[in-house]
Amino acid sequence: MTTRVAAFPLRLPVSLKAALEKIAERDGTSMNQFLVIAAAEKISAMETERFFAERRARANDKEFLRILNRKDGEPPRPEDTLD
Repeated sequence: MTTRVAAFPLRLPVSLKAALEKIAERDGTSMNQFLVIAAAEKISAMETERFFAERRARANDKEFLRILNRKDGEPPRPEDTLD
């Protein structure tokens, strides 16, 4: 399976490019690979945030509390308590 790629010029301040070169070398990757991974991590974090925000928007606090406080429920285990 071949991954299609797109190229685009990227303008960086000289100091940022120098820092990227150093850290990519320390990481054992090319600067391009380092930037691709960094972009993928950022996208993943933002998509995760969006996912949880959407889930929160659909939440029903009243139903949550009803389930949480139901009779015959199991009390929190010691490792589940907040100190």
